[in-house]
Amino acid sequence: MRLDDYDPGDDIRDLGRGGGRGFGGGGGGGMGGLLIGLLPMLLGRKMGCGTILILGALAFLFFGGGLQSLTGGGGTADPMADSRGAQAEGVACDTAAERFACNVFGSTHQVWGNLISGYRKPTLYFYSHSVDRTGCGSASSAMGPFYCPADQGVYLDTDFFRELEGKFGAAGDAAQAYVVAHEVGHHIQTVTGISDQVRRAQQHASQAEGNALQVRMELQADCYAGVWANRARTRDGQSVMEPGDMEEAMRAANAIGDDTLMRSAGQRPVPESFTHGTSEQRMTWLRRGLQTGDARQCDTFSAAI
Repeated sequence: MRLDDYDPGDDIRDLGRGGGRGFGGGGGGGMGGLLIGLLPMLLGRKMGCGTILILGALAFLFFGGGLQSLTGGGGTADPMADSRGAQAEGVACDTAAERFACNVFGSTHQVWGNLISGYRKPTLYFYSHSVDRTGCGSASSAMGPFYCPADQGVYLDTDFFRELEGKFGAAGDAAQAYVVAHEVGHHIQTVTGISDQVRRAQQHASQAEGNALQVRMELQADCYAGVWANRARTRDGQSVMEPGDMEEAMRAANAIGDDTLMRSAGQRPVPESFTHGTSEQRMTWLRRGLQTGDARQCDTFSAAI
């Protein structure tokens, strides 16, 4: 992909290893959470987490009410959290993987700033191994990248990029860009009010109905990632997309479909438990965004999916 360099600012921070920051409440969403989202199905436990790509049981609880830890436990506001969890912050965008993520992140602002009046940037937080406190609770790198609407933060441990390639065969910079752009897609849902609407609906829904709504959230974020890739341009006006980039992104979307992950774990796909959509659905909506570049075509809540 062709991407301009982006100068780190206040909207990008490196929390370091076990980084700590403020606390709050609300739900969250994550791209890599699906890596451990299969554990509840494998172990037969009714658990999950607020990250967008984690299984819907706790995603449903997360969006429906009080603060939940990303590891399944409860979380509370703790006035000592800052002093206990504070770590020396690192330098953002100082590795090749972080620099690439920063450039994708900066490019998303250009696209969505032109599409949404009064657009507010999210904050990108790099962390390593774990983050003590987010607006949605604590998290470990096993969750993968995630978005927290409570503090409008995208949280990323770039080690996930290696897992994306090594475990899922989804190599390439376009696959990595898809991960970041998907999380920013969840931010778009927050600033446009879609996330609040879905959370209110989930409060009055059964678990299966809540999961179905979550699938539509994920597919819309996939479509928004495609819209970004279609519209993103470098300073000299060239498209960021190069030959082969669309195929790389499609391989990533295919690799993390609920049905594909369940089958690879030796499990029978159970549609009622899906929280992110099948591989075919994810590819379809990502492709729609890539081909149209029109956010209005990403209404997964009205269209058949």
